[in-house]
Amino acid sequence: MPLNAATKAARLSVAPMMDWTDRHCRYLHRLLCRNALLYTEMVTAPALVRGGALHLLEFSPEEHPVALQLGGSDPVELAHAARLGQAAGYDEINLNVGCPSDRVQSGCFGAVLMERPGLVAECVAEMRAAVDIEVTVKCRIGVDDQTPEEVLPEFLARIVAAGCERVTIHARKAWLQGLSPKENRDIPPLDYPLVHRMKEYFPNLHISMNGGITSLDQAEELLAAGMDGVMIGRAAYHQPADILCQADRRIYGAGEDSDPVEAVRQMLPYIEAHLTAGGRLHQITRHMLGLFAGRPGARGWRRMLSEGAAKAGAGPELVEAALTQIPSVAETEAG
Repeated sequence: MPLNAATKAARLSVAPMMDWTDRHCRYLHRLLCRNALLYTEMVTAPALVRGGALHLLEFSPEEHPVALQLGGSDPVELAHAARLGQAAGYDEINLNVGCPSDRVQSGCFGAVLMERPGLVAECVAEMRAAVDIEVTVKCRIGVDDQTPEEVLPEFLARIVAAGCERVTIHARKAWLQGLSPKENRDIPPLDYPLVHRMKEYFPNLHISMNGGITSLDQAEELLAAGMDGVMIGRAAYHQPADILCQADRRIYGAGEDSDPVEAVRQMLPYIEAHLTAGGRLHQITRHMLGLFAGRPGARGWRRMLSEGAAKAGAGPELVEAALTQIPSVAETEAG
């Protein structure tokens, strides 16, 4: 059976990150990499179904392949939200079983659902029955005092039986008691070998590794070691050029490397359209601050955007001026 667009793209994906991977961030990332799978921030099923917040589903056609991540634990409500996501044009619906935040726990979704594999399986089954696009799960290896070696195989077996064919595993436990969401991203130790064993146990399940991956070199090593996909979070946000500019060639074997300077220039019409629609410059440029991380001129670029983008009347000309802080651009313009 031929792979669908989202599964083919899932060889490399950018993690769903609250307050970060909004539509403006995804548009930028797509300019840097044509093939990677992009995820929305988590959208709760109640917000869509009960709150009617359909604006949360808006995205640009250029973002494809793009997946909608849902949070929730009511199978019927999640199925309704999945239908809304499919109608909006998403390539995949993903269920969040990994977020450790307090507000997520209180709503009985996110990582706390690792303790309720039967309910997760019911949710997956209802969502699968409701839509034609792929339904996937993002989970942890366990929570609190659970023994991952015992609970993770059972969890995966339940969701596979419910029709899930692709899962992303954050290779850390989530400590719901005693650690903040921020601490949960770093303090629980990584267990890559356990995730590799899950691939041996479930050879037909498409498994992506997530957690602690900071470079394309590391991504290539994990793929070579048998992972079907790799999901990168903070590194893809803070150093997007390092992760995404070479990914089409190195991960997908297709196309040439992209250029962050050219990506900035391609962002200018998008910025203009956003401002014309009543938006503010900083809503977009906050995602562009790390574009030249580690390169000459990065500090000047970041400073100009940080100081100027929130000011009234700031527009594309500020971005063009900030770009002259990058030596290669300044030399070209001087010449």
